[in-house]
Amino acid sequence: MLQNYTLFNHPLQEISQSKVLINTLNAHSFNTVENDTDFQDALLHSDVLLPDGVSVVWAMQMLTGKKLRKIAGADLFFYEMERINAKGGSCFFLGSSDLTLEKIIKKASKEYPNVKIHAYSPPYKQSFNEEDDRLMINAVNAVEPDVLFVGMTAPKQEKWAYQHFSQLHVGHVCCIGAVFDFYAGTVKRAPHWMVRIGLEWFYRLIKEPRRLWRRYLIGNLVFIRSVLLEMIRGYKSMLVSSYKTGMRKFIDAFYSDFIQTPNAKH
Repeated sequence: MLQNYTLFNHPLQEISQSKVLINTLNAHSFNTVENDTDFQDALLHSDVLLPDGVSVVWAMQMLTGKKLRKIAGADLFFYEMERINAKGGSCFFLGSSDLTLEKIIKKASKEYPNVKIHAYSPPYKQSFNEEDDRLMINAVNAVEPDVLFVGMTAPKQEKWAYQHFSQLHVGHVCCIGAVFDFYAGTVKRAPHWMVRIGLEWFYRLIKEPRRLWRRYLIGNLVFIRSVLLEMIRGYKSMLVSSYKTGMRKFIDAFYSDFIQTPNAKH
């Protein structure tokens, strides 16, 4: 259920923990957890879970009445880079290809001159072995960065970060996936006006229809169905609760008026 997730609803500046695991939740990741309990555990145990998607924002408002502010992985990235640039900190990019990482380092070095930037490209495979994990952890811990950006696509990145969080000597761990490509320029992000009105998903769809049609066209329908079922269950639970409360009051009144009262007269 979507309501099982505690979504962050504050300015990013209020993330005060020195070490924190930050993940994002959108319609696609919510659909994925239905068949991936490890991914679900990783999201549920996030210190901060950002509502990264207008569909999640709308759904939570319908289910709970809470008005959330969409915070995308890109918003988190720029916030963190500005934060550590102001204090002269360090960051580490874990994931993607060497070429993409080179472009990120070159661009970030110009835009955030006070940040010490490090990176590591893990092998491209479905799952990592113990040696892969050891090399990645050692590379990160040799730097002990203020921020670790993990970009290995969902759900692999979230599960890896959660599994090895206690072993990492870091500050904020941010799983931001596609932001690596957006920032490097290898994939173009949607225009700002489309992001602002919640159509970033549509822009990505028309750019990569063969890869993303199932995620957005079918996935969005699956998400809507899940939310509607959750709403129905909520209404049903509320009606049952109201019925039980009403019946309890009726029985109490009946007992008081027709049983206790006659006895009182004798």
